[in-house]
Amino acid sequence: MEIFSIKGPNKISGTVKISGSKNSALPILISSLLSKKKITLKNIPDIEDINILLKIFKLIGVKINKNKHLNINAKNIKNIPYPCKLINKIRASIWLPCVLIKKFRKIKIDLPGGCKIGERPIDLHLNVYNRLGIKFKKKKKYIKIFLKKKLHGNIIKFPKISVGATITAILISILIDKNITIVNNISIEPEVIDTINFLNKIGAKIIKVKKRKIKIIGVKKLNKGTYKIISDRIEAGTFLIASVILKSKITCLNINPKILKSILKKLKSSGANIKTGKNYITINMIKRKIKPINISTAPYPGIPTDIQAQFTVLNSIAKGKSTIKENIFKNRFNHVPELIRMGAKIKINKNVLICKGIKKLKNANITAKDLRSSASLILAATIAHGRTIIKNIQYIHRGYENIIKKFTKLGIEIKKKINEY
Repeated sequence: MEIFSIKGPNKISGTVKISGSKNSALPILISSLLSKKKITLKNIPDIEDINILLKIFKLIGVKINKNKHLNINAKNIKNIPYPCKLINKIRASIWLPCVLIKKFRKIKIDLPGGCKIGERPIDLHLNVYNRLGIKFKKKKKYIKIFLKKKLHGNIIKFPKISVGATITAILISILIDKNITIVNNISIEPEVIDTINFLNKIGAKIIKVKKRKIKIIGVKKLNKGTYKIISDRIEAGTFLIASVILKSKITCLNINPKILKSILKKLKSSGANIKTGKNYITINMIKRKIKPINISTAPYPGIPTDIQAQFTVLNSIAKGKSTIKENIFKNRFNHVPELIRMGAKIKINKNVLICKGIKKLKNANITAKDLRSSASLILAATIAHGRTIIKNIQYIHRGYENIIKKFTKLGIEIKKKINEY
């Protein structure tokens, strides 16, 4: 078991370079399998979810060359039994059948994994299969997918906004040659738009019709290409919140502030002084009071669910009462019991957190239970008085590149230890 040992409270200063987006890199990597040509991807983060996906790629015959950038060639891809131990670890594996079904016509694959943050059904994905001509048999642990006839275009309208199902509809539709698919009520998260931009660059025809409506004109094949993915807005948001709670000043580099508008607006309301440029964000909280803020998670351009836990830490030490409403997942409060152990005054009422800010958190032995809860617990440990031990911290490596190095550079005393607790 991997643990972090963090001594607080700290002050931080300096710059941090934000890595490539996890939530862009995963669908873009998978969509690159639709081309038989060489694809070069820049700004790919070195994180566990990406490494797991690349292991799957190698096992199914995808050629990978990783130097400064990542080169992929799926010309000789094979339809072999998929490694369940790897498939079960990442949610992104749900998209693999989308890029392979037309070529192989019959696929059996385990159901996807990922963090346990509440119900994450695949019904919307299966509905897309039905609409586009794919048959399936869903079992408890796996799914069999068949293509008995040709794929065909159709009109799809999602009953609720879903990043995953939006990507599924796009990936299946783009190679249905001379067919048109209309997809309504899509996700417009920056990571979805990034995936669309990548696919269009290598020959897809995905046209924006309205804010949440796209038209996909099927093409015969995709081309080679080079593409730089966007940087990670959740990683940037995590470091910006760290600066606020530690009443410090830092600059996040390699990040477009436009994709963090909702987060920056809330941080400004919390008392932060913020300056932005084309590719950076500077946040200054020195000698400023932390104000409580009410949060309600929502699809983009709203507050992302992936930053809710980090904002909970901020509210735990902001003088006054605040509420945080989680509207995306039913079980995304794994961090709350651990924060309470550190002295936080938080109550859970269904999908709402009621926070009453206290002056300081205390050190404790705590346990991370998913990716974003682990990030929030690191933040909590940096402001707690004394040394905090965080167990199961391996989750953090799923979505944060060089997390220890980056926090250490900013001034946090953080150490990784193995098998001591």
